[in-house]
Amino acid sequence: MSFKDKISSLLFGSKKEEQADETFLTKQEHIPQEVPEPPAAVPDDPARLEIPADHPIRQLHDLRQRENGPLPYPKLCMDEDGVLSAEVVEKEKNRLQSSLNSVCSTRFKATKGRSRGKHSKKKAEAEGEAEAGEEQLTMDARPWFHLTSDKLYAWMLIFPPVGQGAEVTRDMIYQALSAQGISYGLDTALLDQVAHDRERYFNLYLVAKGKPAFDGRNGNIVDNFPRRLQRVLEVNEFGQVDYTTLNLICNVEEGQEICRLIRPTEGEPGRTVTNQEVPAKSGKAVPLPKGRNTEISEDGDALIASMPGHVEFSGTTFQVKPVLDIDGDVDFSTGKIKFVGDVNIKGDVLSGFTVKAMGNVYVGGVVEAGSTVEAGGDLTVVKGILGDGTTVIRAGRCIFAKYIENATIFVRENLQTDCIVNGRIYCDGEVVIRSGRGSIIGGRVWAAKRVSASAVGAKSEVKTSITLGGMPCATLEKDLVRKKLANLAAEMEKLEAQLDSAAKNSLMGKVRMKISMSEHRLKQLEEELDGAKEAQKGQKDSDSGRMECGVAYAGTEISIGDEFLRLRQETHQCVAKLLCDEIVLM
Repeated sequence: MSFKDKISSLLFGSKKEEQADETFLTKQEHIPQEVPEPPAAVPDDPARLEIPADHPIRQLHDLRQRENGPLPYPKLCMDEDGVLSAEVVEKEKNRLQSSLNSVCSTRFKATKGRSRGKHSKKKAEAEGEAEAGEEQLTMDARPWFHLTSDKLYAWMLIFPPVGQGAEVTRDMIYQALSAQGISYGLDTALLDQVAHDRERYFNLYLVAKGKPAFDGRNGNIVDNFPRRLQRVLEVNEFGQVDYTTLNLICNVEEGQEICRLIRPTEGEPGRTVTNQEVPAKSGKAVPLPKGRNTEISEDGDALIASMPGHVEFSGTTFQVKPVLDIDGDVDFSTGKIKFVGDVNIKGDVLSGFTVKAMGNVYVGGVVEAGSTVEAGGDLTVVKGILGDGTTVIRAGRCIFAKYIENATIFVRENLQTDCIVNGRIYCDGEVVIRSGRGSIIGGRVWAAKRVSASAVGAKSEVKTSITLGGMPCATLEKDLVRKKLANLAAEMEKLEAQLDSAAKNSLMGKVRMKISMSEHRLKQLEEELDGAKEAQKGQKDSDSGRMECGVAYAGTEISIGDEFLRLRQETHQCVAKLLCDEIVLM
């Protein structure tokens, strides 16, 4: 080394050191910058897409970082603002994930194995390395869109440019939207903001929302009267039932509105983000349930009563049945009552009088001894039934009475009362005597399903018979028809012994007609009972009825089918039923 070079080396350092420094700086430029860590998973966020470690979007993200430095991690959330329903998110999440996988893979394959730019040659001889320049790949930024299957929502994700490609611009975004046909419901404020946002790449944006179609509502009927009456007796804290507040009769005045029609609405069509109309269905109309003694209002929106009476829903229509109101007693001032509708009696039914109605019968007082009451529907007797052995009560549905004494009762459904004394009860449903005294003392109670009472019998061991199962009303009616036929046969014999006359022939014709009708009715009842017996053969013992009571006194007789049991001692909390062809107490 010359004297001049030694002086220069001491003052300025050697050229080797300069080259080493330059090489170090060059290497520093190519050292990858620190890559941001992926964000922590958001718990319970169904709108966020999962990005596996080998997903091509991560590789595209790494490529962008190597070219332009640190870049925020992709935010792939379908609904950051919470405007979408959970159904839309769940339905479209898999489709969006699949479409994203496809487009990212395609874009990454286009860059794989190609140079990311042309490097200027350094003095490779000093490092012992050589880098050959390759042809530069240039790709412009690309907005990508995903539409839901119904085209009501559109998302956008922007891929960054590669190499010397053009950055995304507002015009580029709108041109891409136009190419996809997306023109309705655009979030223009968001689109303008995204074009200048530093974090615009690799983020998912909801950029367009269509208008969903709304189907019209179906027509409806608003009832002003109940379609089904609740026959429930409420027991107060003293164990008493107020039979005056059953409200089984729904009175209506002429011209009063029974129900109103809510007309259907027209559907509201929607529009997709591609500006196509989404058709909507109109609601379906429903007819007014017009029945007997009702009419439709002039505007066609209401059903009104054409006469005063009792409103009842039968089958599929509202009907107005006439109601006969008796302000006092059924006595000589009213005579015997036979009515096609409901009867509302505020007083008593006196001895010797008859009340027959095809509808419900309400008696605010007492049914006295020697009277007869027949109701096609429910019978309510607020102050009870006081008979003398000849009083007969019939109901096509249920009977509610304060008490029953010395009367014969036929009830097709259920009977509820506070007390039965020496009654003859035939019930095709259940007999419930739990309110008030809740006692059955003497007589016979035959129920097809169940007898429930607080006490059965008495300490005096009076004979009290409880029969369960079978068809009580039909069996008794068959016996009555047979007695009637026997009486008619005796009457016919007497008429045949008389001298021939026009009166005789007329009477015999009437008797023959009654015999024919009675024989026909007897045949019907026998067939009905035979069918019921066949059906009961396959039934379990638990279906043959049961008796439940708080106490059953000695002298109580229990019959279930062909089995019979007489209690010899007082039994508390008694449940009697048939088990293995034997009546057992539990």
